[in-house]
Amino acid sequence: CLLRQLLFCLTIDATKMSTLQSISTLVKIDHADVKQAYQNYVLAEGNLDEQKRWSNEFRWGLARHSVAEELVVYPAFEKYLGAEGKQIAHQDRAEHQELKELLKKLETISVSDPSYRVTFDKLVGFLTSHITGEEQNDYPKLENAITPEQSDSLARSYERTKMFVPTRSHPNAPDKPPFETVVGLLTAPIDKLRDLFSKFPVDK
Repeated sequence: CLLRQLLFCLTIDATKMSTLQSISTLVKIDHADVKQAYQNYVLAEGNLDEQKRWSNEFRWGLARHSVAEELVVYPAFEKYLGAEGKQIAHQDRAEHQELKELLKKLETISVSDPSYRVTFDKLVGFLTSHITGEEQNDYPKLENAITPEQSDSLARSYERTKMFVPTRSHPNAPDKPPFETVVGLLTAPIDKLRDLFSKFPVDK
């Protein structure tokens, strides 16, 4: 329920967050996680069940990460980097929209359909280019413009926000606060219920 989500959100990662973290570090971890999920999907070729599991993991992770960036990080680009930050945020939002469209398309195709792999590969190719731009240009500029405490505050907000954003892609949702926050809160419960019936990799 939402109350349980809220209580969990308020206590999430208490130990991990006991020392200062940078927002760029958390984002890079998310980037690595979704790329690893894709690699695991590729390695599971011939095992449809495993491919479904890793595909779900990829889509779940990327959708939450993308919306959390739009809610927390892109406004920070605009706030701390001035005119350049506004341009960076605009470009990143446009790229996210393309990713959302591909992600939503992927959800409509059966993993057993040959076009699934084609669409998945296209998505990951675009994502890789997007990630490179963020990690090599956008985030270094942001970190240079803020204090460690500000970066830690963004990291905390980013982690909390991921608890309340949709676990499936909604390409028609607004991509700027405060509207997406409302849309996310309204759609997330339904998505999470659907995910109870989806397959995800089991922690080992």
